Amino acid sequence: MLHFAVAGVPRSTPGSGGTVKGLHHAASLGITAMEMEWVQRVPMNEERILEIQGTAKELDMYLTVHAPYFINLNAIEEEKLEASKIRILNAMAMGQLAGAHSVCVHPAFYLKMDPEEVYDNVYRATDDIMKRASKMGLTINLGFETMGKISQFGTLEEVLKLSKEFGIYPTVDSAHMHARSNGEWNTTKEWNQMFDLYEEYLGTKSLQNMHMHYSGIEYTEKGERRHLPLLESDARWEDFLAVLKKRKIGGTLVCESPLMEEDTLLLKNAFNKLK
Repeated sequence: MLHFAVAGVPRSTPGSGGTVKGLHHAASLGITAMEMEWVQRVPMNEERILEIQGTAKELDMYLTVHAPYFINLNAIEEEKLEASKIRILNAMAMGQLAGAHSVCVHPAFYLKMDPEEVYDNVYRATDDIMKRASKMGLTINLGFETMGKISQFGTLEEVLKLSKEFGIYPTVDSAHMHARSNGEWNTTKEWNQMFDLYEEYLGTKSLQNMHMHYSGIEYTEKGERRHLPLLESDARWEDFLAVLKKRKIGGTLVCESPLMEEDTLLLKNAFNKLK
């Protein structure tokens, strides 16, 4: 099954009830999933997290998490590297407590270093994170994201190779891939190539439990500039949905459009009409 997730509390949620109210409102709109946007900090109030877990179970909502932006597993300074690891582990721990399936992480910056050297640094950091996560009893997925700027570590092959090494799966953001390549990854042929490569690295069954992001996107020769509403972008979103349907992709597709619930429902309703 493929869920269409809103990226955070829907804009139209009444009052200021945070995630719990947002889950109720999203469900009332017909949305079955949410990515909790912990991009500034990870909430550490376990009582509140357990309330989110109970609400999500009650409403049968599929949850994922977006970890803080302030992460660089290629950081030169040891204290910055350690802080990045702690943020990831906190997001995994609280995400698992909330009942989430996967944590999206922006892994690293190249810092003008050789990509192979950066890969090795990110690998060592991930190895340490996974060992600590195991000791903490964490089984939630660590989803390194395909990134939208050429200065960022996170090509499709980089995150797939890393994921295969550790038995995890990435967060595939085809809008980021579109921006990073200055306009590629926006056709049926290219998306099929994307899923073929994913399957080659992680196996056929992996396509049934994916963590994906999608939106319109504005970009320059340096890559991503900002997310756009679907209808104000060059995203061939209807063709993308057709590929998802034909290949029977499962898991969750998080809509990162500024129009949040509107574009999430646009994708979900259009997908459900496909034969």
